[in-house]
Amino acid sequence: MSGTIRSNIQIGTRVKVVQKHHQRTGELTEGIVSKLLTKSPSHPHGIKVMLEGGIVGRVKEIVK
Repeated sequence: MSGTIRSNIQIGTRVKVVQKHHQRTGELTEGIVSKLLTKSPSHPHGIKVMLEGGIVGRVKEIVK
């Protein structure tokens, strides 16, 4: 599933995100969504979320 579509992501979903300061390297951080920060139904660079623990990033992968 795509991390660019908001309806694919719910609170409690395990995802991999790229944090703002890792955008150049593409380093991914895995965690569980605690808050959806993007209000629009889609975003070309990924839906912005907050993970448990307070990490904020854009969803690149949804982990099955």
